[in-house]
Amino acid sequence: MKLNGIMLAGAAVLAFAASAFAQDKTLAIVVKGLDNPFFEQINLGCQKWNNENSGGEYKCLYTGPASSADEVGEVQIVEDLLNRPDVKAIAISPSNAPLMARLLREKAPSIPVMTIDADLGADDADLRKTYLGTDNYQMGVKFAEHLKKLKPEGGTVCLQLGNVAADNINQRAAGTRDTLSGEKGIERLEGQGGWTEIAGCPVFTNDQADLANQQMADTFTANPDLTAFMLIGGWAQFAPQAYAQVTDQVMDKLKSKEMVIVAGDTLPPQMEALKAGRSHVQVGQRPFEMGYRAPSVMIDMIEGKPVEPIIYTGLDECMQDNADSCIGG
Repeated sequence: MKLNGIMLAGAAVLAFAASAFAQDKTLAIVVKGLDNPFFEQINLGCQKWNNENSGGEYKCLYTGPASSADEVGEVQIVEDLLNRPDVKAIAISPSNAPLMARLLREKAPSIPVMTIDADLGADDADLRKTYLGTDNYQMGVKFAEHLKKLKPEGGTVCLQLGNVAADNINQRAAGTRDTLSGEKGIERLEGQGGWTEIAGCPVFTNDQADLANQQMADTFTANPDLTAFMLIGGWAQFAPQAYAQVTDQVMDKLKSKEMVIVAGDTLPPQMEALKAGRSHVQVGQRPFEMGYRAPSVMIDMIEGKPVEPIIYTGLDECMQDNADSCIGG
């Protein structure tokens, strides 16, 4: 009897837990890495949505691997979430787009899947219902347009990229090269449009701020006549103290615009760097908006409402002379 009682009690606890678990309807957002302050803005948007919808049946969950370099870890998190009965939709920022696409094809999820911030490759677009985020090719175009205004005669340039297989970063690089060269499909600038990529570039940060700053320092030392350095993402600037130390070694060139820096994103420390003359242009995304809008888009997908295949969130173009007013909604 005592054993039966324990078993009945245990069953009751399990039933209660299962019932409570089933009542939670999770809308998951999976980012490339929790170590990147850009993604924390997505989290803040997710949490704002939670605060405004605290009495509802859905909850926004923000998660990702500890390190942005952990591509396999991100894929494992997505697989685990797809196996959870409480997860009703998922938004993914794939660090390695082909690797994530392979998982989605193998799993063939029954729940709606969307991408956020970074998309899958064009050949895998059928695996998601929509992409919410930046027009990354256009972001690259803006990088190049500003650089051409600053340096109309062209020169030498180094592009700093993130993960080799990150579709969003590769799209920005494509927009940058196409616009600087005046040609489509340029894989490397070799004088087209007056621009040449220096030996050793592009460099790949693997989304690591310390590596990004070291790469900048090494590039400046090895190439004293460099015309432009382009942070296709904001990695180096996410470590403000290290970035200040790196740019200290070329501040005279930055002030005179002998060398210019064009960078992605407009987080607060980046805007301080712009105001301090440590960059000349910041082309910003709107990650808070991405995180805030994603849960509503996921609910529309769950409910079968029509959703556009691409939802762009806009860009902010910040220069030293408009740094106090350039950030949009």
